[in-house]
Amino acid sequence: MCLVGLVSGCGGHSGILIKPVPLDQRLVESVVQAEAGWFVGKIALIDVSGLIVNDRIGPMFGASENPVSMFAEKLDVAGRDKSVKAVVLRINSPGGTVQATEAMHERLKRFRKETGKPVITCITDVGASGGYYLACGSQRIICQPSTITGSIGVIIQTVNFTGTMKMLGIKADAITSGRLKAMGSPLKDLTEQERKIFQNMVNEFYERFVEVVADGRSGLDVEKVRKLADGRVFTGRQAVKIGLVDQLGGLQDAIAQAKKAASIEKARVVMYHRPLGYRANVYSTAPAGMPPMQINLINLNVAELSMLRRPGFLYLWSTDLEAGKSE
Repeated sequence: MCLVGLVSGCGGHSGILIKPVPLDQRLVESVVQAEAGWFVGKIALIDVSGLIVNDRIGPMFGASENPVSMFAEKLDVAGRDKSVKAVVLRINSPGGTVQATEAMHERLKRFRKETGKPVITCITDVGASGGYYLACGSQRIICQPSTITGSIGVIIQTVNFTGTMKMLGIKADAITSGRLKAMGSPLKDLTEQERKIFQNMVNEFYERFVEVVADGRSGLDVEKVRKLADGRVFTGRQAVKIGLVDQLGGLQDAIAQAKKAASIEKARVVMYHRPLGYRANVYSTAPAGMPPMQINLINLNVAELSMLRRPGFLYLWSTDLEAGKSE
């Protein structure tokens, strides 16, 4: 039921559209592509878009979803539905935090082990660093020639305000239980001991990343991956040549591979979303929310800035953050 009323003074073609909002916000399913036939299995199309974080990071104003929670929720729905024969994972992400990336990767691996359902990844614009880490949890990776992928490595970004504070006559004193408790604080310089501790942790997470890629990519062992894992990005065409990606193609190619892996000839492609989230076709994605604020032609990415509130270990490709070596 919808109520429509005209707004006074706004012209005869203006009005207010009032729609009832479902109280049950559990995920619902929409068919976005279907092939005719009697015995048609389902393929679940699951999106991973934007920063991979275990937090509600989104527009400055308005609701947002926790990417880790949403991803697990969609996999749960696909796992319980016996008519879902395969999953196509569509990734458009530069990565995110180490912990959130690992959590999503482990959830994907567990889904495959528990359900036996094949997962095919289609990387669209970007599937770099944590985005590529997650893709390695699937059995096949497809990307477009112009896709940006790779960026295998780790970064911890710290900021230092001591120079500005000195100019303004501001001094910060911290009372701590140990000399390393304030390690990485933006209110003091990073000591050599602190730098060494952080570097050792970065090296550990880096080795884990290399192992994940080697485990997920047939034909690439740890040593071969390590030669590619200096943080650089690759185009889709380059990634196929070096073995990081299986084939060039788009979403329809990924759907075709999913049908082949699931041994079905025809399929209905479905997407999961909150009620009222209409999906017109397979190219539909979740609402991106507000675009980054633009001030004097400089994009202010609130999500990335929020991650700099405290030091954090990132599987992230970003030209906005100063990168360091992870070797």
